[in-house]
Amino acid sequence: MEKRDRIAEPWGHRVPYGAGQQWPERVDMYLMDGVEPGDVQRWVPSASVLSSNGDAFDIAVVDGRMVGVRGRAVDRVNRGRLGPKDLFGWQANASPDRLTRPLVRRDGELVETDWDTAMDRVARHSKALLERHGPGSIGFYTSGQLFLEEYYTLGVLAHAGIGTNHVDGNTRLCTATAAEALKESFGCDGQPGSYTDVDHADVIALFGHNVAETQSVLWTRILDRLAGPNPPAIVCVDPRHTPVAAHATVHLTPLPGTNVALMNALLHEIVANGWVDLDYVHEHTVGFDELRSRVSECTPERAARICDVDAEEIRRAARLLGTATRLLSTVLQGFYQSHQATAAAVQVNNVHLIRGMLGRPGCGVLQMNGQPTAQNTRECGANGDMAGFRNWANEAHVAELAERWRVDPDRIPHSGPPTHVMKMIQFAEQGDIRMLWVSATNPAVSLPELARVRSILARDDLFLVVQDIFPTETAAMADVVLPAAAWGEKTGAFTNADRTVHLSERAVDPPGEARSDLDIFLDYARRMDFRDRDGGPLIHWHDPESAFDTWKACSAGRPCDYSGLTYAKLRAGSGIQWPCDSAHPDGTERLYADGRFWSAPEDCESYGKDLISGKPVEPAEYRALNPDGRAILKSADYVHPREAPVAEHPFALVTGRTLYQFHTRTKTARAPQLDAAAPEVWVEISRADADRAEIGEGDLVEVSTRRGSVRARARIGRIRPGVLFLPFHYGYWDRGDGAHDRAANELTPTDWDPVSKQPLFKTAAAKLRRVAPGTDPAPAPTTTASAPLDASVAATTGGPAAFAVELGTSVGGST
Repeated sequence: MEKRDRIAEPWGHRVPYGAGQQWPERVDMYLMDGVEPGDVQRWVPSASVLSSNGDAFDIAVVDGRMVGVRGRAVDRVNRGRLGPKDLFGWQANASPDRLTRPLVRRDGELVETDWDTAMDRVARHSKALLERHGPGSIGFYTSGQLFLEEYYTLGVLAHAGIGTNHVDGNTRLCTATAAEALKESFGCDGQPGSYTDVDHADVIALFGHNVAETQSVLWTRILDRLAGPNPPAIVCVDPRHTPVAAHATVHLTPLPGTNVALMNALLHEIVANGWVDLDYVHEHTVGFDELRSRVSECTPERAARICDVDAEEIRRAARLLGTATRLLSTVLQGFYQSHQATAAAVQVNNVHLIRGMLGRPGCGVLQMNGQPTAQNTRECGANGDMAGFRNWANEAHVAELAERWRVDPDRIPHSGPPTHVMKMIQFAEQGDIRMLWVSATNPAVSLPELARVRSILARDDLFLVVQDIFPTETAAMADVVLPAAAWGEKTGAFTNADRTVHLSERAVDPPGEARSDLDIFLDYARRMDFRDRDGGPLIHWHDPESAFDTWKACSAGRPCDYSGLTYAKLRAGSGIQWPCDSAHPDGTERLYADGRFWSAPEDCESYGKDLISGKPVEPAEYRALNPDGRAILKSADYVHPREAPVAEHPFALVTGRTLYQFHTRTKTARAPQLDAAAPEVWVEISRADADRAEIGEGDLVEVSTRRGSVRARARIGRIRPGVLFLPFHYGYWDRGDGAHDRAANELTPTDWDPVSKQPLFKTAAAKLRRVAPGTDPAPAPTTTASAPLDASVAATTGGPAAFAVELGTSVGGST
């Protein structure tokens, strides 16, 4: 077996392949020191819980404990490859600070108790609030990391049990725009493309998507294509010089907040040069004339002035997009976390629609997700949407779901759109929401304007329930803390960003008295005695498989149709893409191959919104616009960011992810290799800006906005001048010195995209000052450098040789 340090080489070695070929296998494995493959007693199937890629792997078990992981060679998503978070992140499960018993607040302190006492307190408080203040006094805020069965149960108990519209997930922070952009263009959520499009595309365009760090195995797939014959051209849109940018044919670095102007210029060039599939446009879309008119004035020169990008570079990128024979585009946070998030993401859809680049190998768009089960949050209604991609504004859809749940339609709140999390925080501040149940997420670190958020979560008149696996910053403020089983300690299904469904099996027992999130929700439903119209239990399922079967029935006939899937089928080795039904028993690789969309007025998940104001489109207006159910070409003019750099705050601050950490580090900071690779927050600054401010590598600097300050070590990189980057992962709990000022979201505004309601993490105006020289070593360069790190650099990241990975390679099916 080959030894490799996968902190130093996060994407492993290359296995080149050419266009039209299947991605060759390469099996990655990591076992704890002293454990050999022959020692493993059981290999238990699962998939990645620390990215949205859905990398399939098996968990190694010895004497009832996890001891390692091995990639699954037959899986369609990763063909055996694993990223650093896959290889090492599972170790967090065995961390000694796991929550193992329920906690309740007594005399201002959290103390241990039993499950009956904790759940009885939650149920009694819920019933009292319902009696005195009604369903609107209770809200639920969940995650992108639970299982499908748990989300569906939560959605039913919240919408049909409690009857509240205050339901959202932390996917609102990262991928609410993905769902909204798909609804605006295609009438429905669900990714049109497939990861296998990487195997066929001649141009791959990444819009605000640092895939090398957010979906490292997908980047591995792209790197293997780049290393083979006939490599694709790469278009990268990102103000930072990421690993993607280092491999780009064209790298565009627009100022944060100017993405719509850039996209309009790209569309201008595609239209002006006649790179439009007019037959496809006329047969399958509406809105082309308006789009053509709107982009006609947005020339590359105009966009260059707005975006501060060279006009010829815009033309070069447009030519690649406009002349590609097989175009794959991906979109993520760089577009999603801005003031015109949905408008910008929709323009990427427009590129594919006017070029007819959908439904064929290599021709697809992926409005990416950031979290492993973000897709399930949306499908099952745990983010406030209606289960099964049904339309809240369509009375027939509400009645259909009410019949499925056997309740009166009026019991399901649908008089207005679901309440997004930032509005829920406002309602809690006003005293309207009096109970908030937070499951598997950490809003005390991840939400914008944290000083305000933390003060609201700590209010005496807000009853805060936190359901988690670790004592997070949010749990510290809770009235009741419920210890949950982690991934690998429970069974359930989850769906990745290209609609691939995997089954994760229970490998080991949870510690102490921790319970699965499904069992916790089922217990709550029993104590609340939720009933259907016939007097039977509203929630009648009792375990993961019966919950999955109930969800299958709910999804049948809808775009996200799971009716052809079973646990037995998912245990066959590889994940399966929905829709999977009697007509597509093996799943569906790409959507819209026949040019038919879920956009007819009677079918669509949403009637859409105005891309500038966010005002919902009225049903009658939608029917007049799109009676035949075509894809919709929606356009928008560029609007200046509400908080642009000014003399006092001359920088644009963007926050984001780094390769070795995930979300608020609840898991990754407890994996030694990952924590050592990126242990502390840093700020990335351009060489020109650093020289101007007399800042050196490793100097302690302070980044400030109108809301607060963060101190961090300077990392001088190839980010564009005038822009600062802070990773958002770092909070308050792990180190004492200066802990109060280390969370990047102290600096971000309470503001959101008007359409998707996704908060703005990319357009804060900031200033920078040097505080002290770099007395300690500077934070080590990460893989945002222009080339992968070598072994000598890895040593400075804290990736010791003792953590080397055993990497087995196979090509052509042999192991």
